[in-house]
Amino acid sequence: MGDGTTKLVLADYRTAPIDDKLRAMLGLLETDTLHPDQLTPKSILAVLATGVTREAIREAFYVAFLFNTYDRLADTLGWELPDEGYYPKAGQRLLKKGYL
Repeated sequence: MGDGTTKLVLADYRTAPIDDKLRAMLGLLETDTLHPDQLTPKSILAVLATGVTREAIREAFYVAFLFNTYDRLADTLGWELPDEGYYPKAGQRLLKKGYL
């Protein structure tokens, strides 16, 4: 999505020019993150109805869980972000060597 779509998604995924599957998944993840008490079986069924697979939903929840956990740990423990020069180097390292 290098054509500026990412910025539009970050601004408002509901109106961004993206596939309905992605829009549904982002809505589900938003509910899970911000309003977990509102998450119901109907929430999952609505995403499945767009053609998203159960496996894709499961994997998205795993990723969201990890990011939400890291975010809460960072807030709680006062972690600081590295300087901006770190990210391009880290990205290149991940491309070459992966996460392990």
